[in-house]
Amino acid sequence: MGRFREALARPGLQAIAEVKRRSPSAGDLRPGADPAVLARNFALAGAAAISVLVDERFAGSIADLRAARSATDAPLIGKGFFSEEAQIRELAEAGADAFLLILRDLSDEQVVRLRAYGAGLGLDALVEAHDAEELARGLALGADPIGVNCRDLSSFAIDRRRQLELVAGIPRERVIVAESGIWSRAQGAAAELAGASAVLVGSALMRAPEPATKLLELISRPLVKICGLTRQEDVDAVAEAGADLAGFILAEESPRQAPGLLAVPETMLSVAVLVGERRDSGADLTQLYARENGHRGRDAVLYLGEEPVAEVLDLPWEHQDDGHLNRVATAAREKRVMLAGGLGPDNVAAAIERVQPWAVDASSALETAPGIKDHERVREFVRAARLVAHTRV
Repeated sequence: MGRFREALARPGLQAIAEVKRRSPSAGDLRPGADPAVLARNFALAGAAAISVLVDERFAGSIADLRAARSATDAPLIGKGFFSEEAQIRELAEAGADAFLLILRDLSDEQVVRLRAYGAGLGLDALVEAHDAEELARGLALGADPIGVNCRDLSSFAIDRRRQLELVAGIPRERVIVAESGIWSRAQGAAAELAGASAVLVGSALMRAPEPATKLLELISRPLVKICGLTRQEDVDAVAEAGADLAGFILAEESPRQAPGLLAVPETMLSVAVLVGERRDSGADLTQLYARENGHRGRDAVLYLGEEPVAEVLDLPWEHQDDGHLNRVATAAREKRVMLAGGLGPDNVAAAIERVQPWAVDASSALETAPGIKDHERVREFVRAARLVAHTRV
């Protein structure tokens, strides 16, 4: 295992931050970008690895890779269109820890030969697929790490949903990288829940006023979920406030029952909240509570399709219970935990500090009446959660 793969295999969602001045699909992104400054700042912000475009079509060069290496000890991957050993050797001499191999452009024999050559130099190869056929080839060749790019290299169209389906089908013992199309924390979380070990982010960082700050935003936790939404105007306010997950209670017995799933921007994920039985609602995620003695149980399971991906654990309902909090904090160190139950602007920061959850969930404390959100309280809650956000690196 090389340094690059090892960094991506750490617990939690990792990020590869990309240095690129332009893109064939978007044109100029950051023409004056200094790879040394960016690489240093990305590493300080928590990037597990840094990608450097060395291809002139991206206004990059091998000198950019050397500059990045002079500025940081973080693992570096050289990106371009490589098909010859001499190119891999040049990357190694410039300080790369890994290189990209694009299955669309290479035969199986070339992939095997170049991976072996790179391994002899101590370099990992990130083998990139764009569709199911390429992914099958990569898996058969033993590619690890393996990347799934949601951008069609011919049309430049983005198909994030198909990418997530492909990621979900990759054996979990591989290091999996979701490439392209990540603009928000929720989109990164969607890749994580599908099975990605890491996301590769370029354009979103290069277009941001402060690229390292944008990176920190994308990888910070906890996610923020606002639940009990019943009106489109509240969904819009929640999105504007910067929440990541929008919760719609579909259980008939709830005073916050939604009329159905409301429109959620693509920068967020929708969550259907059900009691008793799971069913397909069309939401990105399902939060399922057991029905106990005719009522909703205390804790829930968060599902992506049929797969459980997180636990929803409540704070003590009626009084401070340090033992319960300790158990929740212990669980959060071992798996994804969404912390819920009585959270509001006044106590969410302390709860995050104590538990370090993957996500926090609020509803009634942000309302003027059941299902009617107080927009200022929503903004206060999101701000309070963000102030103590943490990264898992």
